[in-house]
Amino acid sequence: MSDIVKHECGIVLIRLLKPLEHYLSNYGTSFYGLKKLHLLMQKQHNRGQDGAGIAGCKIGITPGNKYISHIRSNSDSPIKEIFNQIFDKIAEVRKKSPHRLNDTQWVKENLDFSGELFLGHLRYGTFGSNEIENLHPVIRSNNWKTRNLVLAGNFNMTNVDELFKRLVDYGQYPVETSDTITILEKIGHFLDQENELLYRQLKIKGFTKKESTEKIADDLDIRRILQKSSVNWDGGYTIVGFLGHGDAFVMRDPAGIRPAFYYKDDEVVVATSERPAIQTAFNVSIDKIKELKPGHALIIKKNGKVSELQFHTPVPKKSCSFERIYFSRGTDRDIYLERKKLGKLLAPEILQEIDYDLKNTVFSYIPNTAAVAFRGLAEELEMFCNRIKKEKILQLGNNITAEELDEIFQLRPRIEKIAVKDIKLRTFITQDNQRDDLVGHVYDVTYGIIHRGVDNLVVLDDSIVRGTTLKQSIIRILDKLGPKKIIIASSAPQIRYPDCYGIDMARLSDFIAFRATVDLLKDSKRQDIINSVYKKCKEQEGRPKEEIINYVKDIYKPFNPSQISDKVAQMLTTQEINAKIKIIYQSIENLHEAIPEHTGDWYFTGNYPTPGGNKVVNKSFINYIEGRNERAY
Repeated sequence: MSDIVKHECGIVLIRLLKPLEHYLSNYGTSFYGLKKLHLLMQKQHNRGQDGAGIAGCKIGITPGNKYISHIRSNSDSPIKEIFNQIFDKIAEVRKKSPHRLNDTQWVKENLDFSGELFLGHLRYGTFGSNEIENLHPVIRSNNWKTRNLVLAGNFNMTNVDELFKRLVDYGQYPVETSDTITILEKIGHFLDQENELLYRQLKIKGFTKKESTEKIADDLDIRRILQKSSVNWDGGYTIVGFLGHGDAFVMRDPAGIRPAFYYKDDEVVVATSERPAIQTAFNVSIDKIKELKPGHALIIKKNGKVSELQFHTPVPKKSCSFERIYFSRGTDRDIYLERKKLGKLLAPEILQEIDYDLKNTVFSYIPNTAAVAFRGLAEELEMFCNRIKKEKILQLGNNITAEELDEIFQLRPRIEKIAVKDIKLRTFITQDNQRDDLVGHVYDVTYGIIHRGVDNLVVLDDSIVRGTTLKQSIIRILDKLGPKKIIIASSAPQIRYPDCYGIDMARLSDFIAFRATVDLLKDSKRQDIINSVYKKCKEQEGRPKEEIINYVKDIYKPFNPSQISDKVAQMLTTQEINAKIKIIYQSIENLHEAIPEHTGDWYFTGNYPTPGGNKVVNKSFINYIEGRNERAY
């Protein structure tokens, strides 16, 4: 994606199932869990570079000892800073008293993050600042272990105002309205309720307060707590948490919008946002890793019992397709193959656009994240060339000469590395004119490859959101090479609608496909459609989210995708550009063919998986018309 778009966070949960002595004996360290946490966070660093945080819990430690550890960082290298702080203290012990590190009881009582339970979080701040207090994990503290709640997640809720009001109705006085604090307090409310219920039952049976505390730790019904807490949630989420006594959980939204995977053996239970992280950290095959089912929670009790239980009725699965196109690491087997197919399916339209003139066309890609899709495109182009070669050879029959064969074998796609991002160039200048000039030189180009005025240049991007970088930088520098036509192909369809489940795309005005469509309406003197949609959105403004219809779809109905794409190309063509610009977007049909198991395509179709999505898109349109540059949820 040439435009920078912030997206989903990453989570890690690790629960060691053996005593620390087992890991010291088998792996030479009491910090096995901590080291695995470090590796799993590094392997998911693509999911959050604005901040990171970890928490740890020591199960069964005697009273008077600290049992929950917690550290967060919003530095430029948050993962490094966090683990340097922890490992520096361990190194100090190793230097002064190395024998102490072989005493697991001493380690557990004296060093942070030396327990059996670990939680990690990587933040991409889609909204709000990245101050320390905004980072996960967050803690709801209490003197009773079973009421301590530590929480982190990859989530956005569309109905925070509604959830906040319910907390107030419970008699609480929350000091923040963020979805993080709202979710923390909602789960905390029912956790308190469950504790009170169990305590009253045990008191009637004659248990002392101390005895009751231990029994509550054994009998807490985590599924019931999550079930009650999530009744009114509307959003996409993977939320992880643990209680002070050692129970832990991972919960996934009913539509499976946000990803979650887990692995279990007799030593460890681990859950992450990305499957390859587990494969790498634990050297296990892909078939050993399970996807957490939508509407289900992975629950790990203090005693080590693990179960996957339904806490919410699943709805039709709408796992995010945009995540597969761009955000997730491409080292996942399925994601790799899906991205290749996205590139492959673009080949027919690209060939048609260049009039099948492979001799005078150069193919490349920008940025590096488009490399896998480009590989799929290149393979399909090779297959096309092979079919042509085969036909020509068969036509010539036995009379073929060596010269003719040489000419036939010359047919192949011209694949080149045309543009390379200069990672040393930082756009720190704040003045607009100077910054634009700097942005225009972020990419270095390869000169001498394009035949000026003769060649077409096809460049694959994984998605086109705002078009800003294309207009200010990429098209300008590509035009300097002198191609007669520049074709920008996107492996994703036109992004037409805002996201409200975890990706930083909340304003309609940000999307070049939306702006292009509005311009087409104005060009064709159909502004009445804009006014009609605005009126319908305003009429729904006070209604419950379940009753709201996405009327923004009407904006796009008068035009086919090609008309919108052509308008986008026109908007990206400035006066100094000499080449003809063409934009090709992936079709919705091809998207579903390439990624059949992840049908969450609301960015492209406006088909939101929860009622809150329709509320958000209408509010976003109202904000656009009224000139409000603010978040729609």
